[in-house]
Amino acid sequence: MKLYAVPIAIISLVLMAPDAFAFSCVSPLRPFVPTESVAAMEYRDLIKQDFESYLSDVQGYLRCLEEERVRAFEEARDVTNEYGAFLDLTTLIKEGPVSSN
Repeated sequence: MKLYAVPIAIISLVLMAPDAFAFSCVSPLRPFVPTESVAAMEYRDLIKQDFESYLSDVQGYLRCLEEERVRAFEEARDVTNEYGAFLDLTTLIKEGPVSSN
């Protein structure tokens, strides 16, 4: 495979399947709290910053999950409608044309 083909393949994959990449909510890592009081005091500011970052990031994560939930319900509704149309079509084909007397 030629070197220039790799970036083209990656770009093509991203453009052809945006839904596969668009909805990946990644939960933030929980802050670490040392059990040792000396270490807790020594790293107090850093730990506090980790908690504040977590609380900010978790809100974005929850928004992402909500957006994904809405998207999934809309997709399920669309797929259900498409399935109904498919069943109608295949039933008509199976039964043949309706004759009028």
